[in-house]
Formats: sequence, structure tokens, C-alpha cells
Amino acid sequence: MKKGLKKWRLFSLLTVLAIFLAGCGQEEISTLMPAGQVGRDQFNLLMIAAAIMLSVIFVVVTIYTIALVKFRRSKLGDDHIPEQTEGSHFLEMVWTVIPIILVLIFAVVTVYYTYKLGDVSAMGATDEEGNPENLVVDVTAKLYWWEFEYKDLGIITAQELVVPTDEKVYFNLIAADVKHSFWIPAVGGKLDTNVENVNKFYLVFEKESKDLRDGVFYGKCAELCGPSHALMDFKVKSLPRAEFDEWVVAMQNTADEKPVANQKGEEVFVQSGCIGCHATDATAVQGGVKQSGTQGPNLATFGDRNRVAGFMPHDAENLEDWIRDTQKNKPGNKMPSYGEDQISNDEMDALVEYLMGLKVEEK
Repeated sequence: MKKGLKKWRLFSLLTVLAIFLAGCGQEEISTLMPAGQVGRDQFNLLMIAAAIMLSVIFVVVTIYTIALVKFRRSKLGDDHIPEQTEGSHFLEMVWTVIPIILVLIFAVVTVYYTYKLGDVSAMGATDEEGNPENLVVDVTAKLYWWEFEYKDLGIITAQELVVPTDEKVYFNLIAADVKHSFWIPAVGGKLDTNVENVNKFYLVFEKESKDLRDGVFYGKCAELCGPSHALMDFKVKSLPRAEFDEWVVAMQNTADEKPVANQKGEEVFVQSGCIGCHATDATAVQGGVKQSGTQGPNLATFGDRNRVAGFMPHDAENLEDWIRDTQKNKPGNKMPSYGEDQISNDEMDALVEYLMGLKVEEK
């Protein structure tokens, strides 16, 4: 008796926790709290599928319950035999036609949304002067980071995607090494990035990210791609069009030579070979051709970022820890580590200060 009571208590506790935790979704990463037209359309499709399945479950459970109550032995006795319905054409029609109708309903809405969300015909549209009418971002997935190239604007960045709100943003997706999958849960569904071909789709960001808890939407790699797959995150900042245009101008101005706040840090950056892989100029793509220092993530906006290496808190201590031992923090990545024999502690302090000062949003 006591054992059975304990089981019911455990079941009740789990039920209460399930209901309570169901309301703990985070707006910046929850698929159940869509922040754009694409995410909302996909959420509607999910709700339609759930409604169909729940209606079937409800009907079946209702019939089953009625049968248990109405024809229980304690009421009718052991010798009672219910009316037999074998060979009933009416019942056979019912349980054949109804599933077909439900499947057709789900098929129609699925096909509708598939074609609607897959329509990228406007991606290459231009105005009378030949200027692009829509923002197009080329996304390249790499082990284990993301590159975002705004080819029409002549700028490139990494790890943090910046987009305007309330308009379609088109994406060309490709992978540089193995298959990855591009996913911003709160804004739209995932799409694979393949090595062999380019996948295209669009998203709409209707909410400004500054109102979110961390000031960004969270993006994920949704395809198992190696030991650090779970750490292959990126962030998205969505801005009003006017603020986005200001950000673009600031990015384009990184090509201009400006005084560096930490000259020693810049010297360490160059002398240690960092500049061979990392550009600090957001215009490192000119005329469609990538310039030197683009093997690793572009660092022009490093000081503005939300995370170090995509997942570590953005502060000097974690940045130094990352540079000292990259494999400890993100196994399998291609960035070398730098011990004290390569970069002294004083040089590291200067380098960290220099990198944290690479900003376009705050001057």
C-alpha cells in the first residue's frame, strides 16, 4: 500500500514539474515563441498537426472509455455478448474516409507552407538603377564557427549575424568542411549547409533583439558535425533598418586607418601570426574576392560580441583562457594555442585589450 502511494506521489510530482517547466521557454531561443513570420508559419503548421493528432486521440480514448464503462462485466454479466458489427459497410467507410480527410488537410497546408517558405525568387531582384532590393547574406559554416558575408555591401563578419527587422533577409548557405545545419530557433526552422551545393531560404525578424534577455537571438548548428558540435553557436542582432544602415557604414569604415588604442597589442597580434588568419577589417572581401587574413573568423567587431568563441562569457579572462588552450575549450577546432613561451603574460594582456577594443558599435 505504501509502495503504491509513493509511486502516485512521484507521478504527481513529475506531472506538476512538467506543467511548470513547460512555461520556462526563453524568448531568444524558443521555437514556441516565434519572433518572425517564418517562425510563426511553422508554428501554425505545428499547431495544425498537433490539433489533428489530439482530435484522433480524443475520439479513440472516448470510444475506448465508453466501451469499458458500458460493457463492463459487473454490469452486464459474463454471458452478455454485444452486438457484432463485423462487415458493417458504414463503419468501414467511417474509419477509412476520416483518416484520408485528415491526411489531406495536413498535406494541403504542408504543401502550401513548403512552397511559401521556399520561395526565394526575389533574392536577386534589383531596382531600376541595378541596386539589390533585398538583403542577401552568404553564410559559410566551418569547424566550429560561422562566417557571414554581405557581398552586396562589401562587408564580412563572423559569429554574430546583424540583420534589419521587418523585412525578408535571404540566405545562401554552404559548408566549408563537413555538413552543418543553420538554425535560429526563435525565428525559423533549420536548413542544412552542404559542401557540394548552396541551399537558399529567407527569414523575417519582427522583434528587436535588444529587448531580449541577452540582447541577441541564439543560433545553433543542428547537425552533428564533430566533437564541438554542441559549442558551434552564433548570435543574431536584429536592428531597425536605420540602425542597421548605420552599422553597415561603420563596418565599411573599418577599412580606414585609425589610431589604435593599444599599439602594443596590435604589434603582438601581428608578430604572433594572428593576422595571418584573422582580419580586423570588415571589408576584407573586395570585388567578391576574399583578401588575406580570412581563414579564421573576422575580428572587426570582436569587442561588440556577446561571447568568446561562440559560447564563453565575453570578458578578458575567458579570452585569455581561449587563446592559451583552444582545444581544451573547443576540441577539434583549427585555431592553435599560444603558451607563455610564445606570448608572455604582459603581451597577452596587451593582446586581449587590443581585441576587446575592436568595436564598431561603441567607440
